[in-house]
Amino acid sequence: MLTKRFFKTKNEAEITFEFSHPEASKVELVAEFNDWQPITMKFIKKDKRFRLKHRLPTEKKFHFRYLIDGKQWDNDHNADGYAANGFGSENSIVDTQRLA
Repeated sequence: MLTKRFFKTKNEAEITFEFSHPEASKVELVAEFNDWQPITMKFIKKDKRFRLKHRLPTEKKFHFRYLIDGKQWDNDHNADGYAANGFGSENSIVDTQRLA
């Protein structure tokens, strides 16, 4: 799940990435905005979800995926869109365009 918060005085948005996987002990966000380097997401016990907040420039689209326990890939099922990647699957897309 993606939650977006836009700032009036900055050309950036705070994106909250949330992902739930019942058997996962570790989930990492892997995205083009950080050169595809995994970022470990924090597990929130009360919500039973992994969460990470990251600021991104507005008016752009970014590809990302979740890496579960270092071996299984998954997409955000509430992403803004999906695009084919070079590995025979799809990436999730987050769109930071401000809505009117």
